[in-house]
Amino acid sequence: MAKGNSPMVRPSLASLDQKLAFDKRCSHEGVLAGAKAAVVAGVASAIPTVASVRMVPWARANLNHTAQALIISTAMAAAFFIVADKTVLATARRNSFNPPSHSQQESK
Repeated sequence: MAKGNSPMVRPSLASLDQKLAFDKRCSHEGVLAGAKAAVVAGVASAIPTVASVRMVPWARANLNHTAQALIISTAMAAAFFIVADKTVLATARRNSFNPPSHSQQESK
């Protein structure tokens, strides 16, 4: 059995607080990166969508305001979730290989 998974070993309150702070930081970084990507994807999908509705006869006839909003919001949501997930996983992976800092060892 792994050292951290043993039922006899109880994690200390400090280590739980440390894990919670780490999880908050990872998720916060993911949300910020996802929001930035969503804004970029929104602009990148809004420009061609609106331009095509104005210039292409088929798009003018078939893409009402709801369809345009759905195209743009789908691109934004996809970009947000993909980038946020990748950022959280990359942050967790990067920090899982780092040894604990000296100040963390002193507090134990």
